[in-house]
Amino acid sequence: MQALAKVPVHIITGFLGSGKTTLIHSLIKQKPVDEKWAVLVNEFGQIGIDQAMFDQRDDVVVKGLPGGCLCCQLAFVLQAALVNLLARSKPDRVIIEPSGLGHPAGLLDLLRGEAFRDVVDVRDIIATLDPRRLDDERARTHETFQDQLAIADAVALTMLDQSTPEQQQAAQQFAQTLWPPRKWIEPVANGELALERLIAGGHSHARDLSMPDAHQALSALPSLNGGFFDFPPVIGTPQQETGTSLGYVSLGLRWHPDERFDLDSLAHYLGELPGDARIKGIFHTSSGWQRLNRADGALNIESSAWRQDSRLEVIIPSTLAANVPDTPALAKQLGNAALLRTANAELQ
Repeated sequence: MQALAKVPVHIITGFLGSGKTTLIHSLIKQKPVDEKWAVLVNEFGQIGIDQAMFDQRDDVVVKGLPGGCLCCQLAFVLQAALVNLLARSKPDRVIIEPSGLGHPAGLLDLLRGEAFRDVVDVRDIIATLDPRRLDDERARTHETFQDQLAIADAVALTMLDQSTPEQQQAAQQFAQTLWPPRKWIEPVANGELALERLIAGGHSHARDLSMPDAHQALSALPSLNGGFFDFPPVIGTPQQETGTSLGYVSLGLRWHPDERFDLDSLAHYLGELPGDARIKGIFHTSSGWQRLNRADGALNIESSAWRQDSRLEVIIPSTLAANVPDTPALAKQLGNAALLRTANAELQ
């Protein structure tokens, strides 16, 4: 009896705000029409934003796993989610996007372990590298940042429109010093990676890495309360979530879909938060539903098909957390600064 073909699995890793989701979007746009894909997206924050960043389509199944590190805290959840996806959706290809703070060692161990070794084929691991990160000592010396690049088979240099030619050259030279040499190191303009890099890539040669103590300590502390598609909170009472681990603090908020925000006021308020804050959000605004994405101080706004609720996630180093309001204060200040009357109220 002929053995079933293994499902190719691609891990796209990279530090906070390095353009992983944008790169995956570009790959989905190039997807062969006869293939069905599954995307597993992990987030550090408790609320969950990234699953809503993907438009719904029949040939791409997206599953979000918020609330911790996929590679340690949520490893058993990943196993269950992946088994479910493979059995029910029967994808031709799987892309896994770990959290920007996710350590890849546990994830690789799981995929190469007994449960999946005869089922999936781990292909080239791609790491996204924002050249500006090399100017940030906190990121450059962060063990997870270093290990994400150490385990990668290939490196995509991202955020080219926001980095200088000198920063890009330094990143290229830095990536070329990695040993063993990467299969390829490529500047990726606007996050658009050629599909050939994904499909034609071979088996991952990633070496095993030991899990840092900080991640091992979290493995017994999963956070699985709630679900991505829970009923929205009551109007006027946003859901509030806070998490602290791995040297970072996450602040999460979620509003009823009928509550609307003034887009200009919203962008101004978020722009006033410290530049080191990683900000992701989806909001019902005066200009319709919009996705807001800020990394290293640069805010990007685009329309969204999401209609479930408004969500915000702010991630900041613990050492700078005092410079950002706590979650209740953030909800109050944001409400005062940008929240409009509800859609229901306008109809009365």
